[in-house]
Amino acid sequence: MRTNPVKEALARGETVIGTMVTEFATPGIARLAAKAGAEFVLFDLEHTGYDYERLRWVLTAAEATDTVPFLRVPDADYQFISRGLDSGALGVMVASVETAAEARSIADAARFPPLGRRGFGLALQHDDFPPGGLGATLDHVNGTTMTLAQIETASGLDAVEAIAAVDGIDVLWIGHNDLSVSLGIPGDFACDTFQRAVDRILAAGDARGKPVGILCGSVEEGVAHLDRGFRLIAYGLDILLYQDALRLGVARLGRHRERRQPE
Repeated sequence: MRTNPVKEALARGETVIGTMVTEFATPGIARLAAKAGAEFVLFDLEHTGYDYERLRWVLTAAEATDTVPFLRVPDADYQFISRGLDSGALGVMVASVETAAEARSIADAARFPPLGRRGFGLALQHDDFPPGGLGATLDHVNGTTMTLAQIETASGLDAVEAIAAVDGIDVLWIGHNDLSVSLGIPGDFACDTFQRAVDRILAAGDARGKPVGILCGSVEEGVAHLDRGFRLIAYGLDILLYQDALRLGVARLGRHRERRQPE
């Protein structure tokens, strides 16, 4: 049976650091991320053209690695959540969660009875039966699956305390870009309005013992988030990490080439 080291670490009060993939969703990406030390990989199904058939191969390959695969789905529709988990994700992030009722529907869709209403499918990634049979399998999967509710609208912010209180929601995740847009301050992350919103989400998570996560674009930004109390950090998007590394190397080689040019 698969375990979820990220969920276990969070339960011990630790922090976890991973990364996010929006472009290079290939079977080898989880292995590369694991070799780099990423504790989780968040694959995006909201802003990409990928379908479940593509992600199924990627998530299956991730089983052979030490990194935990999460999948972000567009909304709280049952089929998005159940199919994402059946495809091999150990957790689902749902975008733009705005009410406690929506959060409850997410928790229900992600968990097998008696905790939820997720249907059991045969011959899937989670069907590695322990000696206890089907009942023990369902209990184990319920214990390892994670749900991450993304707070990224003014409505979600207004309901964040109620969302955090929902049993079965494991993590609050700040969608900082969309949240700033929804608050009428697009990209202005330093302003008081945005900072108060972050404080409120962190406080809501702390009050209910729910860790809060966020994406960071630099090591310095990630350090500041950790110091502030965030317990899940996704370091960088795959496409930006590749672009930044390529830009740095090309620029250094270009400067060296110019020094070698004849007078």
